[in-house]
Amino acid sequence: MRYSIHHETVYTYNQPVILAPHLLRLRPRSNGWQTVERFTLKVTPNPSGTSEIIDLDGNSSIQIWFGQAIETLKIETESRVETRVDNPFYYLLEPWATRLPFDYPGSLQLQLQPYLQPFGTLGDPAVSELARDLLHETENNPISFLSALTSRIYEDCEYTVRPEGEPWTPGITWTKRQGSCRDFVVLFMDVCRAVGLATRFVSGYQEGDPEGGERDLHAWVEVYLPGGGWRGYDPTHGLAVSDRHIALVSSPIPSYCAPVTGTAKPVKTTDLRLDSQLEARIAIEPLP
Repeated sequence: MRYSIHHETVYTYNQPVILAPHLLRLRPRSNGWQTVERFTLKVTPNPSGTSEIIDLDGNSSIQIWFGQAIETLKIETESRVETRVDNPFYYLLEPWATRLPFDYPGSLQLQLQPYLQPFGTLGDPAVSELARDLLHETENNPISFLSALTSRIYEDCEYTVRPEGEPWTPGITWTKRQGSCRDFVVLFMDVCRAVGLATRFVSGYQEGDPEGGERDLHAWVEVYLPGGGWRGYDPTHGLAVSDRHIALVSSPIPSYCAPVTGTAKPVKTTDLRLDSQLEARIAIEPLP
C-alpha cells in the first residue's frame, strides 16, 4: 500500500513565550516493512536551527530551537510512504520459542530488559490474572496467546476518546473495561510482559475509512518474537498489524513516542497564567 499523509499541529499561547528546544517525532519509519518515499517539514516561525537525531530505539527525530519569542507554533509534515506487510504471520519462530514463557538466551534477555519491565513500578494483580487465564486458555502457545489477548481487549473493552493525558495504568483500563488506543496498548504490553514477552509502544497512523476525512494519531503494540522479530498487534481494532498501519516511532516507554515534546515559559513574569491550545489535523490518502 502507498499513502500520502498530511499532519498539521498548531500550538497557540495566550502570551509571548520562549520555547526550549523541541523534539519532533513525526518522520515515518523507513525499514524493510515500510519505506518513506518523501518527507517534508515546515515549521512556522522558522527555527533558528534544526538537528536530525537517531534515538536509542532507532527512531528518526528532529530537534528544533528558536532565538525569538513566539505566540504561535505551527508544524506541518507531508509524507509519502509505502507499506509492504501483507501477511503479518509469515515467519518461523525459533525452536525454543514455541511455548510460553520463553527461555531466552542470556545475551538476548539482557538486551530485552527495557521491554520486559511492567508499566509503573509493580505489576498489577488484575493484569497477572488475565495473563494466567489466557496462558491456560491457549495452552502456552505464543501466537494463540497474542491473538486471544487482542480479541479479549477488542471484544470486552469499550473505546473512548481521550485526546490528552498519559495512558491509564493497565489495572484501571481492565477494571473499567474501557479506554483510548494508548490505554489498550499499555494494557496489552503489561499482559505480555507478565508472561515474559518483550513489547514496545508504537505511535503512527492507521488507514481507517478512506472516506472518513481527518484522523487522529493511533497507537498499537509490537511484540518481539524470536525468529519473527518485532510484530505488531492492534487491540483497538482487534487485528494483527499489516500494511494498513504506518509507524512513526516506537519505544518501551510510551511517553517517548509523543509526536512533539518541549517546554515553554513566558517572556515576562506576570500574574497571567501561561495557557496554550493545541489543534491537530491529519489527512491520510491511499495512493494507486
